[in-house]
Amino acid sequence: MKSFVPLILLLLILAACTVNPEPIKFGKDACHACKMTLMDPKFGAELVSKKGRIYIFDDMNCLVQHIKSNNISEEDIAHLLVIDFANPENLTDAYQAFYLNSDAIKSPMASKIAAFSSATGRNMYAAEWVDATALSWHDIENLFE
Repeated sequence: MKSFVPLILLLLILAACTVNPEPIKFGKDACHACKMTLMDPKFGAELVSKKGRIYIFDDMNCLVQHIKSNNISEEDIAHLLVIDFANPENLTDAYQAFYLNSDAIKSPMASKIAAFSSATGRNMYAAEWVDATALSWHDIENLFE
């Protein structure tokens, strides 16, 4: 039995060092940038550092401004996730997501941007929002300069 103790301790240490995203707790979690409580499950973002620190954001402009502030370097980001507008509360990879910008989008901090995990989801809403413009992550980064 004693031979298992070091193995169990090693497994516990390794488990404590994982850097995984966590679900956003709407109505409880506050935006790291603007301090607003996240209320709308169609909007939000999560940045997980390689050290395991989790930053929650309520809107795309809060997320992008935080990254651009050089508080964290791109190399130190383990996960960058956004809420899928078509599937509220579900996080998807921000770099691979599909985005829409439209005056019809009422986001928490008025970025007017919605994220989608698929082109199909984005296209469905683009048909509803006549003035919608499709964006990529690169476009998003350059939008908030």
